[in-house]
This record gives sequence, structure tokens and C-alpha cells, in this order.
Amino acid sequence: MDFMELFFISLGSAVVVYYGVKLLLFSRVLFPKMWFPLSKSFFTSMGEWAVVTGASEGIGRAYAFMLAEKGMNVVIMSRTKGTLDQVAKEIGDATGRRVKVIVSDFIKENIFSEIEDQLKDLNIGVLVNNVGLLPSLIPSKFLESAELDQTITKVINCNVKTMAKMCKIILPGMENRRKGVIVNISSGIASIPFPLFTLYASSKVFVERFSQGLQAEYKDKGIIIQAVAPFGVSTRMGGYQKTNTITFSPEDFVKSSLQYLRAGDKTHGSVSHTVLGWVLQSIPPKVLYAESVLHSLQDYANEKVAKKASIMKSKF
Repeated sequence: MDFMELFFISLGSAVVVYYGVKLLLFSRVLFPKMWFPLSKSFFTSMGEWAVVTGASEGIGRAYAFMLAEKGMNVVIMSRTKGTLDQVAKEIGDATGRRVKVIVSDFIKENIFSEIEDQLKDLNIGVLVNNVGLLPSLIPSKFLESAELDQTITKVINCNVKTMAKMCKIILPGMENRRKGVIVNISSGIASIPFPLFTLYASSKVFVERFSQGLQAEYKDKGIIIQAVAPFGVSTRMGGYQKTNTITFSPEDFVKSSLQYLRAGDKTHGSVSHTVLGWVLQSIPPKVLYAESVLHSLQDYANEKVAKKASIMKSKF
């Protein structure tokens, strides 16, 4: 066998192994229940209580309901007391679990000592850092944002500081018990630099890197820390888009994402969102960041918001 023949055989073998591994990894996305099984008692074995920020609606509300259905008592946190009280009643009536309400406005300063006091006696097994702030549904350049100084502070306080502070409050108890789960909600658009949503997308990059770093630090303590990066979910932040194979209801997304809880330090939470993430990362930046593409994105968003406003107006 000469050198060239050996070279091509080796190259062919390497290609087969490479794509075999890729296929194996994709099968993990397709069949999470087989690759990442969770026992019925998994969540209750972590602790008695789950804490969910931004739980008055959308993804946070869905997590709170799902964790209560799995047998956990839940602490729900948001700035709107009336809505929280209603959600607490709905969860209690539907599941029979205890629900504790903590009213917190996460864009404000100096709120965490009071939160820590209210949580200190609870055996917390799950933390979901869901609360987040999108400055505007309309894509815009950084300097065109309304009230930019206040917006910067609000986004950092809500999307960055709150997650770090909540982990600081709850992680020590998990470390002492050598078990626990922390889910930090990122966003699919953090997969690449995302013009016109620069501030929001960048804050979600912090969520991912913080989660991945913490998981490396505390994995050997028996603690699961994961960033969940969804694309389309039909929530107020997403303009209540119609659900389809790409855009999930909050309940369907949470049900799907929990199946990937043991899949690593980051997940998109579903097959379609994982594929969308791969597609987004494969688009050449020169195409994605072309001025014509950015203008088209702005026009599309403006049209969607205007149409939604027209529908709402016609109802009243």
C-alpha cells in the first residue's frame, strides 16, 4: 500500500467518524427522553421548593406550573402583585402545592437583601432565572433607543444582575446539600452578534457564559446549571406570535426544554430551535449584517406590531 492510498483511506475513515459522531449527537437532540431520562421523583429529590423569577406570565409562569405539577412547592416572583396572586391561586387550585408570592421589581436597586430574608428558611432545590427585559419589540440601533441611559441600567439590572444575585442567594444551600438545579433563560439570538437588538442580545450572552462557568465550578457538587436559549415562544415579549413548529406556546416549550435538563450547560430546548440555531450560525456575517437585511428586519417588525395594534384596536 503506497502513501497516497494510505492517506485517502485515513482521510475517508476520519470523515466517516466525524459524521458518525455528528449523527450520534443529533440523535441526542431527537430523542432526549432516551438519552437524558429523568425519574418521576427527580425534581422533588432536589429539594422541597422551586423559585421562579418573572413568573407572572409567559415562560416563567409555565415553569412554575410545571414544577408544581411535578410535586414541588413554588416561590413566584415578579413586580405585579395582582397577577402573581392570581397565578398563585391557579397553581394551588390545579396542583395542591404551596405557593409563596414575592413582589420584586428587578429593574430597581437594593432589592436583594429583602428577597434573601424571605427565602432563607426554604429548602430550595430548583431556581429558574427567567425574568428579562427586552427594551423594544421594534429593532433599532443602539443610539436610537429611547431613554438610552435608563434603558442600559434597566437591562443590566434585570437581565444580568438579577441572575447573578439570585444565584448568590440560592447556590450556597445547594452546595451544602450537594444537589440542585439552576436554569437560566437566555435567548437564541445570543448565538451570534445580533444587530438592532445589540443590548438585549449581549445581556443574554452573559447569561450563557455565566451559566457555563458556574456549571464547570459546581458540577462536582451534584448541581445542574444550564442556560436555556429559546427562539420563538408566544409571549408578550415576543408579540404573542401564532404558534407553529418554530414558535411554541410557553407551556409546550417548557415541557420540551425540561427533557434536555441533563443535556449539558446549554440547550435550545427543542429540536426545531436547535436546528434554527445551527442555521443562524451558518449564515455568513456579510449576508446577515447587510444594510438591506437589517432594514427588512425593521420593516417586518414594524408591520407585525402595527398589525397587532390594529387587531387590538378593533376589539374595543
